[in-house]
Amino acid sequence: MAFLAPTLSSPILILHSKYKPILIHHTSLSPPPPLSGRHVAPLFALPKQLEPPLPPPPPPPVGVAQVDQSPNTTTTHHNDDNNSQKNNFYVNLGLAVRTLREDMPLLFTKDLNYNIYRDDITFTDPLNKFTGIENYKLIFWALRFHGRILFREIGVDVLRIWQPSENVILIRWNLKGIPRVPWEAKGQFQGTSRYKLDRNGKIYEHKVDNLAFNFPQQLKPAVSVLDLVSACPASPNPTFLLGPVDVNSYSSSWVELYRAVREALDRENHLTLHDHLVPCS
Repeated sequence: MAFLAPTLSSPILILHSKYKPILIHHTSLSPPPPLSGRHVAPLFALPKQLEPPLPPPPPPPVGVAQVDQSPNTTTTHHNDDNNSQKNNFYVNLGLAVRTLREDMPLLFTKDLNYNIYRDDITFTDPLNKFTGIENYKLIFWALRFHGRILFREIGVDVLRIWQPSENVILIRWNLKGIPRVPWEAKGQFQGTSRYKLDRNGKIYEHKVDNLAFNFPQQLKPAVSVLDLVSACPASPNPTFLLGPVDVNSYSSSWVELYRAVREALDRENHLTLHDHLVPCS
């Protein structure tokens, strides 16, 4: 058997197990000699070192809403606030127009609805200016009270309501009445009430102007009964008053009504001033 040993490329080991022999081939692990002049690429290239992947974001907690804080969201909220304010303005504007249309014809019979006015409302006429909702209420109370005393019949007709601009309401009205004294005939005069509204649709200013008077002339000493009942017809084209009314040089039930209202306001302001005075001891 010795002549066979050099011809074997690898030794063969025969192990005897309990049951049958096992052949084990021993192969040399030495690398083969390199080939000259040729580049041999490796069969398997090692991968480059990669960065570890980022962990996924944690899920939001249950019951918590995610709010987008982008600039578009802020702009949307601002637009919603503007739309809400505009809606409130138009709602209050419509309420003001409807209330004025209903209140003015009943000016001398019932009180006004003051929910459409601000507490610091200003009332202005050709001669006076008053501020505050309490003074405003007092003006119309005095008109009702003294109007019933000085006139048998008195009322207001609304001729026109319009808006020259979004925050202004104009009302053209005609005031007419029959005085209780026999030497005055039925008289009337027209005027314009200008109401200004704030951005919430509340009235903060009421100005009376463009007055057109058509008072009956005072009669001379009566010569006949016809002189006592004659009336001055209304002018179809009233002349607007350009200057202030001289209430001291003209006397009629209308002027007396105006004086009574003004005196009521002056008396109230005088009493309010004295209520705040502290007597000296």
